[in-house]
Amino acid sequence: MQVLVRDNNVDQALRVLKKKMQREGVFREMKARRSYEKPSERRTREKAEAIRRARKAARKQAQREGLLPAPKRVERPARPARPALAQ
Repeated sequence: MQVLVRDNNVDQALRVLKKKMQREGVFREMKARRSYEKPSERRTREKAEAIRRARKAARKQAQREGLLPAPKRVERPARPARPALAQ
């Protein structure tokens, strides 16, 4: 995983790195590896995750077919344009 540091802005690069790690599931895996998980607990967890994924897929499909209302979209104010870099 690689993050570029622009203009010596390490704080911003760190935020980007954390977001990438979050998206990849690194933090979740680190937490899971901290302690031993019994095989029965692992099966139970994986089964619950599969049920959650199936419900989410069914909900999305129902929204696409118009059986359920789509989630309300939150309108965010437009971000100001970034100033051009002086060269």
